[in-house]
Amino acid sequence: MNAPPGLPLGSPLVVRNLHKSYDGREVVAGLNFSLRRGECYGLLGPNGAGKTTTLRCCLGLTTPDAGEVMLAGLPAPEHAREARMNVGVVPQFDNLDPDFTVAENLLVYGRYFGIRDAVLKPKIPALLDFAGLAGKEQTSIRVLSGGMKRRLTLARALVNDPELLILDEPTTGLDPQARHLIWERLKQLLTQGKTILLTTHFMDEAERLCQRLAIIDNGRTVCEGAPRELIRAHIEAEVVEVYGEDAPGWAAREGGRFSHRVEVSGETAFCYVDAAAPLLDHLAGQPALRTLHRPANLEDVFLKLTGRELRD
Repeated sequence: MNAPPGLPLGSPLVVRNLHKSYDGREVVAGLNFSLRRGECYGLLGPNGAGKTTTLRCCLGLTTPDAGEVMLAGLPAPEHAREARMNVGVVPQFDNLDPDFTVAENLLVYGRYFGIRDAVLKPKIPALLDFAGLAGKEQTSIRVLSGGMKRRLTLARALVNDPELLILDEPTTGLDPQARHLIWERLKQLLTQGKTILLTTHFMDEAERLCQRLAIIDNGRTVCEGAPRELIRAHIEAEVVEVYGEDAPGWAAREGGRFSHRVEVSGETAFCYVDAAAPLLDHLAGQPALRTLHRPANLEDVFLKLTGRELRD
């Protein structure tokens, strides 16, 4: 089936001018993005930014009010069922069947893709080894840790050998060891030519994995590009975090003398500078204040563009 005029050919996922409203509120307001084969593309945004609705529209689970989605070369939602045969999904919340063993969860999931047990069974040891679950075939889901369940969900997403993986916050709730294991496995998938769409609230995760990303807020794209490019474009080179009860007062009195921009959150002042030496020399004479000097990162970009206030 041919792509509609104007949509890029060959992309595993193309979203053009996507709109969706609920109860008169537009939660997706004209999003545009497309994935290149073999890349990890990040979709970042605060709670309520429209990420989940966008993913549901991409998978054909929600019908948009306007716009076009091409998933695995097919229009969604019209042909989403056929398109999803080439897609693997790791949902935000685990939905493994607790009444089945590890292997049974994979076998039952494979049947949705028309994969016979006799074909999938020989592949299960390799899938579990990939997920760090070797030898767990007969283990009950009920006794798995949260990290094991998350890794099994990743293994399950690979049973149909998909060309595109859609991962919705795949490492939420995991300890650092489990997060690093999943990062390693996702990098392996990228070297195999898989394409990944990733949503995450961990900015370090996005910096490590994503070749490109978009930050969205209120259903609109705020910026798009490679992580390091976005950092260079939107944030000064260095950040000095100043801590202490008097940090807000110090920021009001002195911060502007040494910083291009100062943001105060609680008892921390974030000072954004191109060269930190003058500020650090000054702070050395302020014994009541503590400092952390670091390079600017993607989280600084995210907070600058979407704000520091809490979102429900």
